[in-house]
Amino acid sequence: MVKVGDSIPSVELTEGNPGGKVNLATELASGPGVIIGVPAAFSPTCSDNHIPGYVAHPKLKDAGKVFVISVNDAFVMNAWGKSLDADKSSGIRFLGDADGSFTRAWDLEFPAAPMLGTNRSKRYAITTKDGKVEKVSIEPDNIGHDVSSAEKVLG
Repeated sequence: MVKVGDSIPSVELTEGNPGGKVNLATELASGPGVIIGVPAAFSPTCSDNHIPGYVAHPKLKDAGKVFVISVNDAFVMNAWGKSLDADKSSGIRFLGDADGSFTRAWDLEFPAAPMLGTNRSKRYAITTKDGKVEKVSIEPDNIGHDVSSAEKVLG
């Protein structure tokens, strides 16, 4: 499982549409960043509490580049991003991990098929600096909303 000091996996994610390729190893190679993993776009906890907490957090601008990732396709993530931050003023970018490659690279997948139709990502927030993991906050039950909250991660 992902731990402090690990490098960010060089895995292509998608933004906006399937052709919009994004590699977080490149995006976060220098400077600070936050990667937020969620079990499902548009799910109640993700949409009502977890991500809105980041969008509205007063210290978000100090966090560097911020990305939300889910095992969903780029179209779903794009629509979800628009629903939470219509004018994109937060700067948070919403990326699809359609086949779960990024999630598996950090060993953050859990068997969610009975509930969500396929295996999904645990809920987490990982802070990075210059391409390396600085802090790992993974929800112990995979889906809760405590250690990965904006208040706990951003202060």
